[in-house]
Amino acid sequence: MECVKININNVVENYHERIQRLALFDPLYTLNEKKLKDKSDNKVDFFSFGLLTLLFFFENMLIRNKKVGVKDVAEYLQIVNEGQFDLENEDFLKVARTIIETFRPPNGKRNFKTFYNYETRKEDIVQYSILKADKADLETNTQYYTLDEQGLELIFATKEYFNEFQLSINQLILRKQLEKGEFVGALRQIDEMNLDVKNLYDRIFRIKHEVNRNIVSSETFERYKNIIGDINDRLTHENEEFEELRAFVKETKEKIANEMNKDEDKKAFELIIKIDKELDEVHYEHRKLLKESILLKTSALQAAQESLYYIGINSFNFNQEIVSRIFSSPLPLNSTRRLVEPFLYLGREKTWSPISVFSKQRIENTERTEKSDEFLNVLSKEKLKEEIELQSNKYKRVTELIILALNHKKVNNITIEELVEFIRGNDEEDIINERPFYDFWITLHQKSPITIKIEDNDEEELMGKSYDIFSAKGYKLYVEELDNVLKVTKRFSIKNMFLKLEGKDDSV
Repeated sequence: MECVKININNVVENYHERIQRLALFDPLYTLNEKKLKDKSDNKVDFFSFGLLTLLFFFENMLIRNKKVGVKDVAEYLQIVNEGQFDLENEDFLKVARTIIETFRPPNGKRNFKTFYNYETRKEDIVQYSILKADKADLETNTQYYTLDEQGLELIFATKEYFNEFQLSINQLILRKQLEKGEFVGALRQIDEMNLDVKNLYDRIFRIKHEVNRNIVSSETFERYKNIIGDINDRLTHENEEFEELRAFVKETKEKIANEMNKDEDKKAFELIIKIDKELDEVHYEHRKLLKESILLKTSALQAAQESLYYIGINSFNFNQEIVSRIFSSPLPLNSTRRLVEPFLYLGREKTWSPISVFSKQRIENTERTEKSDEFLNVLSKEKLKEEIELQSNKYKRVTELIILALNHKKVNNITIEELVEFIRGNDEEDIINERPFYDFWITLHQKSPITIKIEDNDEEELMGKSYDIFSAKGYKLYVEELDNVLKVTKRFSIKNMFLKLEGKDDSV
């Protein structure tokens, strides 16, 4: 058999890079060797938990959450576990800590693998970093972590990422290239991002037509609503990343401009200017895309929902859907009630105010010799305003007497009994012979506790003048009912009450 001649150099070319890519999986196989068992004596699947942890960090990078610590990973693994392994909270914390220490050794050194390089014919070594330390919270003594460059490569090696995530991935790669100063590669990455934006625009345009054409049920409406919501959220996160990328590019441009001494610096400056311009153009197109998705989320979905509503109205036949259903079966009474319940009036509750008890009552002659039909007359607005003004002035007079009594006693509280004695001692008995004095106390008791705000007193037509006077002494008014009943006059009795003012001057 004739041996096929091959070029060995071509076979072993880039052997170092190939080993490095394979070495990225070593931490997962290292985790697989861990021998932790749960309470049911089942071996914990560290390999899967390790991969799930990488996906968790990747998802947090996409949504721009930079605060992911050991406790966050432990909570996430506990939720994903869903009873697969019988572990306590402390066990998940231990698992999370073990995974992070495997991906990022606690000694601070990078993971490495030694091997014989068949391309260079020498012993070689590859180093890689899956996780790296991010910011730390010194108050809670919490260290946060994020995926390093090789961590992203490992994630990308586990799945073919489709168009909807491609732009976010390209943004992550672009940032790494800019940090390394690989400006030529960055320009190419921006070109790919431009294509990603165009593809996303085509997809949104297609969904917009599908929304208008395909939503014929509430199920399809919810499905498109979720799809559009996901697209809008992703575009929002991508827009935030564009803002940070542009800020980073501007900082890099200023830094190069200040240190431009060599020809390489001039070339780098020309490239960064071009990057800044092209990135700005891609960002502009992306903002238009974000605006389109917001319109799609609001107006298009709302129109589709209204259309769905009218479709339901037009297709609903009351006789067929309700009447025939009730009488053809026939349905039991309880089932009939359930069926017609949506078409009945809503429940109505009749209430009345205690204040209405104290309003003027219509009095008729018991002998029916005379009839009064004044109750049929409705007071005009002017007449009603006059009545309120008259009552308000009477309440104001009672309030003035209360303040005089408080000042006389040099206290911030008083009872009705004490006030009546003060009134009689000052020859003001006419006021306790009238109904408004008693209405005033009952109204205050109903509203107590009252926070007095001067700016709101104009809105309270009946009590406003009284509140203005009270506000000079305090901002809070309490009226509490006491046990004894006062026989103030032959005509009027009232339960004794205790009034207290708190606020500006408690000593009064």
